[in-house]
Amino acid sequence: MAQVSPMMQQYHDAKAAAGDALLLFRMGDFYELFFDDAKIAARVLGIALTSRDKGENPVPMAGFPYHQLDAYLAKIIAAGHRAAICEQVEDPKKAKGLVKREVTRIVTPGTLTDDALLEPSASNFLAAIAQPTGDTAAGLAWIDVSTGRFFAATLAVGEIADQLARIEPAELLVSDEVGAPSLGVTQGVPVTKRPAWTFAHRAAVESLARQFGTRSLDGFGFDLDADAPALRAAGAVLDYLGETQKASLTHVDALLPYASNDRLSIDPATRRSLELTATIRNGSREGSLLGVMDRTVTSLGARLLADWLAAPLVDVAAIDARLDAVAELVADPPLSSNLRESLADIYDVQRLLARVTTGRASPRDLSFVGRTLSVLPKVKARLAARTSALLEQLEQRLDLCADVRGPLEQALVDECPLVARDGGFIRSGYHRDLDEFRDLTAGGKQWIAEYQAEQCERTGIPNIKVGFNSVFGYYLEVTHAHRDKIPAEFIRKQTIKHAERYITPELKEYEEKVLAAEERGKELELEIFGQLRELVAAAAARLQATAAALAEIDVLASLAELARSRGYVRPAVVAEPLLDVEAGRHPVLDVTEPEGTFVPNGVVCQGKMTNDEWRMTNGENIDSSFVNSNTSFPSILLITGPNMAGKSTYIRQTALLTLMAQMGSFVPAQRATIGVADRIFARVGASDELSRGQSTFMVEMTETARILNTATARSVVILDEIGRGTSTYDGLSLAWSIVEHIHERIGCRTLFATHYHELTDLEEQLAGVANYNVAVKEWQDEVVFLHQIVPGAADKSYGIHVAQLAGVPRSVNDRAREVLAWLEAQHETNVDAAELTATNGRLGRPANLPSNHWQMTLFGSDDHPVLEEIRAAKLDEITPLEALRRLSAWQERLVEDGAGTKAL
Repeated sequence: MAQVSPMMQQYHDAKAAAGDALLLFRMGDFYELFFDDAKIAARVLGIALTSRDKGENPVPMAGFPYHQLDAYLAKIIAAGHRAAICEQVEDPKKAKGLVKREVTRIVTPGTLTDDALLEPSASNFLAAIAQPTGDTAAGLAWIDVSTGRFFAATLAVGEIADQLARIEPAELLVSDEVGAPSLGVTQGVPVTKRPAWTFAHRAAVESLARQFGTRSLDGFGFDLDADAPALRAAGAVLDYLGETQKASLTHVDALLPYASNDRLSIDPATRRSLELTATIRNGSREGSLLGVMDRTVTSLGARLLADWLAAPLVDVAAIDARLDAVAELVADPPLSSNLRESLADIYDVQRLLARVTTGRASPRDLSFVGRTLSVLPKVKARLAARTSALLEQLEQRLDLCADVRGPLEQALVDECPLVARDGGFIRSGYHRDLDEFRDLTAGGKQWIAEYQAEQCERTGIPNIKVGFNSVFGYYLEVTHAHRDKIPAEFIRKQTIKHAERYITPELKEYEEKVLAAEERGKELELEIFGQLRELVAAAAARLQATAAALAEIDVLASLAELARSRGYVRPAVVAEPLLDVEAGRHPVLDVTEPEGTFVPNGVVCQGKMTNDEWRMTNGENIDSSFVNSNTSFPSILLITGPNMAGKSTYIRQTALLTLMAQMGSFVPAQRATIGVADRIFARVGASDELSRGQSTFMVEMTETARILNTATARSVVILDEIGRGTSTYDGLSLAWSIVEHIHERIGCRTLFATHYHELTDLEEQLAGVANYNVAVKEWQDEVVFLHQIVPGAADKSYGIHVAQLAGVPRSVNDRAREVLAWLEAQHETNVDAAELTATNGRLGRPANLPSNHWQMTLFGSDDHPVLEEIRAAKLDEITPLEALRRLSAWQERLVEDGAGTKAL
């Protein structure tokens, strides 16, 4: 076996500690990678692949300058790799032999702390799932290492996917014994397998108590037994951070319990359908609800707004507290404007503190903390004497931290460098010894300039130059033309092409004084920097609390600015399951479409609650006007109308207004009364999930089943074109049965957009169903979509008109009109189907068919045994699962009989 050099042995030791991470091995001013790591890095980073120890066994090698670390780290993480940073942990000048190196941190998608690697307005969560151990409860914990926010919850297994969709973790930890696939939650989330023992209950409790410096976790609101899954997950998170961060985590000072029943529940499909944080088309934040609503002026405020939007409240009092604060800011524009002006000078204290406590802060980071603290007095003063309880509380929560601000302002210069070892960031006059070192350094350089002039005059050599290099320090340089004038005390050190370089005893003596003073000055600056960093770290808990208050102030001021600029109104939020909105507008289209072009629409819808259901959610105080027997408004709105008319926009708009109201925002409407929903469901389109073996229709039915099985009388459900992914008979039957089930079994507020005009008959059969349609104006053989929702059912689909608007060739549209006329006549007169293939493939319109003749219904005129069975089925007595089974059987029979397309 070939002998390994001491340096390469050091590399191998570090690589063993790094595991599967790419090892970035610091060598002087470069980070180097070797072996397979080098090959991967060359491909991912686009850097040259070379080799070390060229010969029979060359070692692949690639590297990059140390100052490019952040840029290359971002590429490594984006490519799905982890990176281990191996630094020189001692001064090469003081090292005896090989410089000591250690892996100082392992960078993974969920453990990023550097600004260059993070999105300022988005949280970056590391999550862990503790698998259920025989029961139905699982543990979920998540932390944003860059801010220290740490949460945990014990949840039903079925809730895990919803919560992961809400927090959108950058990395997910799971046990290597079970793995996340059993929970069906790993799609799109980088998964890291961890040893099962890292999820052990006892070890988790001990490590959490040790992290927070407590003897137990009682003070955090966790029950050791009932919340064992949550604590196991939190313990796994801490273990992973200890392995990757290799630094103090004092900014992680609390574990907060998360109660999902305190927040509006939104499943992944609904979040996607409503485009809450990203658009469906390209995944962009721009064009999403969050993108439109975000008027924050700080990064920490932007992240909190995203949190509020992802998890709206369900407690009326808490919602009203936010609305009161927003209302006060809306009513006082100067207050709101001044607050936002001050907040704009706030830096991201949460992430700055993370770097401070992990020992990675720069002088500039500390100066930003100081600048933020200097703004606090103005913010606090502007919040004094507020009338809303929440603004008053926020003012009290602002800790001015004068004991931290003073030393930072006194010590640090206005423009601090990014790297502490460069020095020059401590103000003159702050430390006497440092000033003396600086004076000596500056004076020494002046002495050298004077010494150069003196030597020129003494020797008669006019162009003597004083230079410096790292090999032998300061030197005198004389051109070859003046070699005969060199004094005897000049000691030659180097010959170059056009000159000779010399030193003198006098020059070397003063050089030592200057360099020693400069070096000692930098060392003293580093000592002072360390003291300031410890000062800030010691106040981390107070600063974090203040940062959280600043974030909340920013969000409230942002919502006020949005409401004032867009003409929003305060919603009346009530406990009853009511939706009563006048002239509501879609919050995104209201902004993105040209001013004044969006057509407002109202909605009146009321869920049905029995006395027992009311007691379960509101206690014994029953308001009889809102129980089942006294419902005065429909619970289900069936909305028909052509494509492009605005059905989908209308139903999404209703869900978004509900969500906005419950997060504490004003809403785009003239008036709004919104009953608190426990869940919002949106089933408005699906894409094939071929990688999971699921078709569009299967996804649609899976999401619909979730709604039917979990919605309550307090939920809000919007459904768009349910059943269109299968045959006409199946789709209509399902849609019909679903409406009946929601009406009879759930009673929740539902908006159902459909092209199945047969469903409109349900208005006469079910008391809680009402028909609405999108108004259309026909004029000179043209169709104008008015985008207004009006009572009643639509009588046409205008599909051919929509095709014309979309640019379908005129010949196709003309032929479609002929076929439509023939089909309408066939439905009326049972014309022989052979006519459809008449001579030259052309059809004439029957002479006796009126121009405004109604379009064919979805049912053909020929009966089939399956149709009789459908008519005879008692849909209110079968479960959704049984309905699906029967539909599958009917579909098979239709295919076997060749009747699947007979009706058409």
